[in-house]
Formats: sequence, C-alpha cells, structure tokens
Amino acid sequence: MVAYGRHPCHRRNQASKTNITLTCRLSESFYRATVNQECITAFNDLKLSKKYKYIIFKLSDDNKEIVIDKTGDSSEDYEVFREALMNATTKSRSGQVGKGPRYAVYDFEYQLASGEGTRNKITFIAWSPDDAGVMPKMIYASSKEALKRALTGIATELQANDADDIEFETIKKTVSKGTAA
Repeated sequence: MVAYGRHPCHRRNQASKTNITLTCRLSESFYRATVNQECITAFNDLKLSKKYKYIIFKLSDDNKEIVIDKTGDSSEDYEVFREALMNATTKSRSGQVGKGPRYAVYDFEYQLASGEGTRNKITFIAWSPDDAGVMPKMIYASSKEALKRALTGIATELQANDADDIEFETIKKTVSKGTAA
C-alpha cells in the first residue's frame, strides 16, 4: 500500500482521504481477480454448441475469482433468467446478505421485422441493481473487464440497474438495434 499523500489519487482534505483510500485499496486488491477456466469452457459451450441459453457469473466469496453462479439450458424461459438476476444476493464482510450484482451472458434470438430470418446475438449484461450495496457494486464494476476479455465473441454489452432494464422487449430492441419483429 502506498503511503497516504504519495499516491496520485490522494487528496489533501480529510473528507476525501477516507473515500479515496477505500477506492485505491479496492482497486489494488481486485486487479488480481481471475476468471475461472470453467467460465470460459461454459461460454464456449454456449457459443459453439448451444448447450446453454445463458450463464450467470459471480465473484467468489473472497472476491478473487469470477465463477459460474447458474446456467440455463436452451429450453429455459427468459423469465427464469431474469428472476435469477433479480434475486441474486451478495454477502458483505460483516455477514449481511443483500441484493447483489452479477455478470451474465445470454444468447438472444429474434426474428427480423423485414422477414429475412432469425438472428442470434450473444449479449453480455452487467447487472448492478440500484438497491445493491455500494461496496459490491464497486467491486463488480472494477472486475468486469477481466471477464469480458476472457469471453471472445460477445456481440453486445448492456448495463442493467433495475427490473425495466432487463425486460425481454427492452433488451431485444437494444440487441437488434430496432430491426426485430
């Protein structure tokens, strides 16, 4: 840890000291987050063999590794996926359980309005509910890039913060860029 005042992020006033030091400690400790190989294998199964319709990822309890939280086979309904995101929880250091952020990959399929056929887009969703704790949201935000870099073939990325953001029609409109039927 860099001594206070010598790090480029540090400020001179006492009020900023607490916030900036917290942010720096989170950043320094979380850059070591790794993506579990099972995440990459499952993503390739989703992408290449269509084994899964979606994969939900979470941080391990020690916040050092991104792991699989839940998978859904191709027969599962979108609402099952949506409910799993909305009901995700995270445990704080003090042991309190509250709403929790998650990462998800969903293979969206939609019909083109022009009648030219069906399209699939693999979509990365960063779910960070507004009513989740500040600390989990910060940790998830700082680790998102590690997972995205490991998963090659993502067509679209979305940030979702409330239930309306993960409505099927809302996401379909974004993913299809308005071309879906």
